[in-house]
Amino acid sequence: MASPDFPIVLKRFVVFEGGDGVGTTTQMKLLDGALSRAGVPHWTTAEPTGGEEGRLIRRILAGELPRDPGTLARLFAADRNEHLKGPGGILERLGRGETVICDRYVLSSLAYQGSACGRDLPAILNADFPLPELLLYFDLEPETSMGRLSTSRQSLEIFEDLPFQEKVRSAYRAELRRYSASGMRIVGVDASKGVEDISLAILKAVGGVVGVELAPASGLAT
Repeated sequence: MASPDFPIVLKRFVVFEGGDGVGTTTQMKLLDGALSRAGVPHWTTAEPTGGEEGRLIRRILAGELPRDPGTLARLFAADRNEHLKGPGGILERLGRGETVICDRYVLSSLAYQGSACGRDLPAILNADFPLPELLLYFDLEPETSMGRLSTSRQSLEIFEDLPFQEKVRSAYRAELRRYSASGMRIVGVDASKGVEDISLAILKAVGGVVGVELAPASGLAT
């Protein structure tokens, strides 16, 4: 049962969390395909969004627009608020019966912005956002994730360095402990495993949310 110290939990809302380079983008595509094959109405999305606030955040993350960490924390909260409440956003989609799968949400701000400017400001800014029914946390050694990024990216973002990613991983673990009584289901994903094994674990967890057995794509392990 959720504690009154936490916001409400939204049914059919699923969030992927984890450090950079842990494979959430790949798994989002595989899950999107599985939900489509099963005929489950759904929406896959991500933060920062493609809206005005999100595009500004991406410029900052790319190092094109230097800003104070507190400014970035406030921008993430503004982007999230619009993502949640704006036209065609999370609440509207859930309200018409869709399942929403989001790559990064509240815990991302608490881990990343909390590591950059201290936890207090991100905690205040994100205190009232509703929580997902299911949170999938992708855990991977930062050395491994940074190795993946160095071979797949031509340039890295401002938070994509080993010391900061180590702080982020510690912060995530602390937040997961804090939110253990929040009422949302938290499932750990060993992101060091192969793509197929990770996909099967995710399909099983999300299948429980949507009430449908989700099948992997042809060619993936069964």
